[in-house]
Amino acid sequence: MPPNPTPVFDDEVDLLVIGAGAAGMTAALVGAIEGLRTLLCEKTGMVGGTTSTSAGTVWIPASNQSAKAGIPDSIADAKAYLNEVVGTDGDNEHRAAFLASGPKVLDYLETKTCVRFVPAAAHPDYKNQPGAAYGGRALGAEPFDGRKLGADFTRVRPPRPEFLVLGGMMVGKSDIPSLLHPFGSLRGFMHAARLLARQAMDRLRYPRGTRLIMGNALVARLLHSLRRHGVPVRFETRLTELLTEDGRVTGAIVTDPKGRRAIRANKGVVLATGGIAWNSELRSRLFPKAAQQFSLAPDSNTGDGISTALRVGAGLDEDLRSPALWMPSSVLRRPDGTTSVFPHIMLDRAKPGLIAVNGAGRRFVNEADSYHDFVAAMLHSDQSVPSVPAYLICDRTFIRDYGIGLVHPGTRNLNSFVTAGYLKQADTIEALARLIGVDAAALKETIAKHNRFAAEGVDQEFGRGSSDLNRFNGDPYNKPNPCMRKIGPGPYFAVAVWPADLAGSAGLQTGEDARVLDLNRRPIEGLYAAGADAASIFRGTYPGPGTMIGPAIVFGWRAAMHAAGKLK
Repeated sequence: MPPNPTPVFDDEVDLLVIGAGAAGMTAALVGAIEGLRTLLCEKTGMVGGTTSTSAGTVWIPASNQSAKAGIPDSIADAKAYLNEVVGTDGDNEHRAAFLASGPKVLDYLETKTCVRFVPAAAHPDYKNQPGAAYGGRALGAEPFDGRKLGADFTRVRPPRPEFLVLGGMMVGKSDIPSLLHPFGSLRGFMHAARLLARQAMDRLRYPRGTRLIMGNALVARLLHSLRRHGVPVRFETRLTELLTEDGRVTGAIVTDPKGRRAIRANKGVVLATGGIAWNSELRSRLFPKAAQQFSLAPDSNTGDGISTALRVGAGLDEDLRSPALWMPSSVLRRPDGTTSVFPHIMLDRAKPGLIAVNGAGRRFVNEADSYHDFVAAMLHSDQSVPSVPAYLICDRTFIRDYGIGLVHPGTRNLNSFVTAGYLKQADTIEALARLIGVDAAALKETIAKHNRFAAEGVDQEFGRGSSDLNRFNGDPYNKPNPCMRKIGPGPYFAVAVWPADLAGSAGLQTGEDARVLDLNRRPIEGLYAAGADAASIFRGTYPGPGTMIGPAIVFGWRAAMHAAGKLK
C-alpha cells in the first residue's frame, strides 16, 4: 500500500460512508445508532442508487418475519440450497456470516428504525434445487408515504420512467389487474379508484406520486430513519482518494461543489458506491464484449469505490461464475434522441405464447427462467451462434393479453413502436425472419416445434413451465402449461433484447466482517465495502429474488457493527 502525505483534515468523524444506496444507508444508520459520529457522502443529489429503481426485495432466509407470517424456514435448508447453487468451495465463512446475521439485521432495523419488511408468501427461489423455498425468503419493504419526508421527498431517486404511469404513479405487480380491468370486480374497482384518486391529489403538490412501493419504499424508509437519527448526508460529494497512514485507511478526500475536502475517519471508511457499473476500464476488463454496452445502474455509478480501493492495494475478486448479474433488456430510441432501456423482468418472458430465438432462428433457453439465467444462456449461445441481440417472438393476441416490453397489455395502436423500430411486425413468419435477419425455414420450424410442445403441455426442449419460478410468473389460467400456448396466425412481432448488467458480481475482496482484503487476502484496517463494491458472496450465481440487496444491507450492518466494536 503506497503511503501518502498526511493532509490537514477539514472534518473528523468516526465512520465515513461513501454512497447512499441500500448498503451505504444501512451502514450509516447503524453506525449512528451504535454511537459513532457518522457522515454519509453521496455523489449525486439523490439517495437510493440502483436500489431505488429495483423491486427492493431482500433475500434473507429463516427470518422471524417469515415465521410470524406462517412461512417457516431454516438456515440448514438455505445452506443446503446455496451449496447446490453456488457450490461448497470458497467463501463458506462469508456465506455463513450472511445466513447467521440476516434475521438479526431485519429484527434490528424493525426495532430501532422505521424500516419494515414483509415476507412474500409466494416468491420462489430461482433454482429447483434441494432446500429451495417457494416463499418467505424474499421480503419487501412496507409501502411508505413519501409525504412524511417533506422536502426530502425529492431526494429519493425515482423509479425508471418506464415503470411509472399517469404522470409518475408507481404500480406494483398486484396493482396491474385492477388497473387493466377495473370493472372486473368491486374490489378491483375500489382499489383502482383509490390509486387514481391518490395520484390525482399528489400531482397537485408533488412532481410524482407519493405512494412509494418496492425499492422506493425501502430507500425512503432508510432516508427517513437517517433523518430521525440525525445522520448528516452530504449530496453532490464524490470520493476522490483514500487516505492511509502506516497501512491503515484513515479517511478520504472528497470533492463537493466547493472543492476538495479531507475527512478523517477514526473508525473506518465504508465503500458502497455501486460497484463496477459504468466504469469503462473495469467493464472492458471483466465483462464479455457482447455485454458491455448497456447497464441498468445510474450513470453516476462509475466504479469510484473499487477504483480508489485498488489504488491503496485492495484485491479484486474476479474469479466468479459470472462477473455480473444480468437482465435481458430491450432498447427504444426516442424521438428526442434519448434511449429507453427496458428490463424484461417477468411480465412477458414467462407468459404463454412467446419464444426467444438466436441468430439461427432457434430457441436457446427456457424463456421463463430468471432474467440472469436467460442472459447467461444468451451469452453462452453467442459463443457459437450470433445471439446478441436475441429476439422475443409472439403474435398479436399475446400483446393484447400480456404486452411485450414497453408495449403495455391491450395496446391497440402499435404504429409508434413499429415506426421507431422497437417492434418488428410482419404478416408471415418468413417475412418476420427477413426483418430480424434469421433463416426463415429455421424460424418456421422452431415455431412449429414450440406449438407442438404447447399442445402437449410439455416443453421437451428446455422444460419451460416445469419449475416453481416458471409457473409463478406464467398465466395460471392457461392450461395445461401456464407458460406455453401456441403462437397463432399473424401478424407476428419481434423485440430485440440485449444483455444489461443489474450489478457487478466481481468486486473488492472482503472478509465476513466486510473489511476489504489486500492482494494477500489480509484485512486493510479501516476499510470496509458493502453492496456491489464487494464481490458477491454468491460467486456470480443468482439464487433468488433480492440476492443483491439482502447481502448489501447485511454487510452494511456488519461493517458498521465491526467499526463500532460490537460485532460478535
